[in-house]
Amino acid sequence: MSGSAVSLDVPAFDVVLPRRLRSDAPGWTTTADVVVVGSGIAGISVALEARAAGHQVLLVTKARVAAGATQWAQGGIAAVLDEEDSPDDHITDTLVAGAGLCDAAAVRALVNQGPGAVRALIDLGTRFDRNAAGSIALTREGGHLRDRIAHAGGDATGAEIMRALIEAVTTTPGIEVIEHALALDLILDARGAVQGLTLHVMGEGQPGGVGAALAPAVVLAAGGLGQVYAQTTNPAVATGDGVAMALRAGADVADLEFIQFHPTVLWSGSSAQGQQPLISEAVRGEGAFLVDDDGVRFMVPEHPLADLAPRDVTAKAIVRRMRLTGAEHVWLDGRGLGESTWQQRFPTILRRSRERGLDPVVDLIPVAPAQHYASGGVRTDLAGRSSVRGLYVCGESACTGVHGANRLASNSLLEGLVFAERIAHSLAAGLPPRREPVEASGPVGLVAASDRALVQEPMMAGAGVLRSHVSLQATRDQLAAIATDDRRACTEEWENTNLLVVATLIARAADIRTETRGSHWRVDHPRRDDRRWRCRVVQRQETDGSLTTGREDVAG
Repeated sequence: MSGSAVSLDVPAFDVVLPRRLRSDAPGWTTTADVVVVGSGIAGISVALEARAAGHQVLLVTKARVAAGATQWAQGGIAAVLDEEDSPDDHITDTLVAGAGLCDAAAVRALVNQGPGAVRALIDLGTRFDRNAAGSIALTREGGHLRDRIAHAGGDATGAEIMRALIEAVTTTPGIEVIEHALALDLILDARGAVQGLTLHVMGEGQPGGVGAALAPAVVLAAGGLGQVYAQTTNPAVATGDGVAMALRAGADVADLEFIQFHPTVLWSGSSAQGQQPLISEAVRGEGAFLVDDDGVRFMVPEHPLADLAPRDVTAKAIVRRMRLTGAEHVWLDGRGLGESTWQQRFPTILRRSRERGLDPVVDLIPVAPAQHYASGGVRTDLAGRSSVRGLYVCGESACTGVHGANRLASNSLLEGLVFAERIAHSLAAGLPPRREPVEASGPVGLVAASDRALVQEPMMAGAGVLRSHVSLQATRDQLAAIATDDRRACTEEWENTNLLVVATLIARAADIRTETRGSHWRVDHPRRDDRRWRCRVVQRQETDGSLTTGREDVAG
């Protein structure tokens, strides 16, 4: 990870965000060697690996252990598991999808360690689907030129992975799990290094209220930020907590303009809010295709891979077609798959669709893009270290450089596994020193519990699939007008404050990057500009709450 330069030649942005979520002292204290925030594939993997290295681990999770985004993963996990595939091919596909902004060393680490990471999942008891010969059944998704997607339970890969991981973490001595614990702010020492975090616990039989978990190493694996948009595939817990709390501690955050919108989300009406049902890309991998109201297969002229084009290409094409025809959605035609394929490969999608009165075996499926994944996050090096000593980040909260401007399908679960292992190796070499925490300082402010729509609606309108300076300026103005004050706190207010923070970062970076690249589409700057923009937009919060912006050039 390179350090960010001091400035970018961009317009000034006058914004001050809260530096703390609380001003009062915690009511109780616990200690550990390593605190892991988040219980998805990244968080549990780090906890298991850190415990194997001999550390006492505290795993805190916002809801139940199984409530994160991993549980919802349908498509699968990408890895080179077939003799006809090769690491070079997987690397190439990842770099192409990333549109010139991938960190090549991070991609090599991901791909080369990937097969071993998947086999380690199998050793933990994960039951991937098998073909008639007994080998792992592999399929293809958008942007992949080879069949390399391993899946489980047809379209229930995340649920099966979580089953195995939860069994492992709950039966491993030396790992304490606290559920219903919202991480609030990182605790720093006089040198600015992490010494733990504050959290609010609501679970029965656990320490209640706000307390402090002290440790010289904190790993943020807190998941995504999808609830910053009105429509998303992310669960309700995805409120950007990891990115926001790292920013408040002074960590560098990068690539947040690259928000991936999944092209095929079940359209549930123009007034739908929150988590929306996903129609896995693997459905198109099995032969389904997109059509408009007239039955035209509009993806064929868009890309050599047609309906299996990378997600950014497909999402943009769908939005263009919707604007051209005036339709609120397009259609996914999976009728040719047959009922047996739907039942065996996509039983979850089939069941949920039928519950909504739609039968994919005989009906066209209405789909439209919705927010799905943040390719950026807290900037880390190849060992998962952030720019703040003692703070490690992995999973969707991190910007490892693997995804560049657009995540390749099914690389996210793999990234969580591989970088969890790399963080654990770093921790095994020795923990940072324990030092005395210092009292936090800086502005305190919270967004009212009723004000979430004030964040979501401007983001959907101005910082969605289609963006321009005019739309982003309107979004930033509306976000800046949201009131914050040091009120009596509750979970909704802490979450809404985190959403305001990450929304501001997204809109700010999207306005700065005056080009179209990957999942960032500027209608007023439609061309990719490698001369100026082959870099990461890096943001950091200063102690007075203001934001500064720098650049990190991409090597190669």
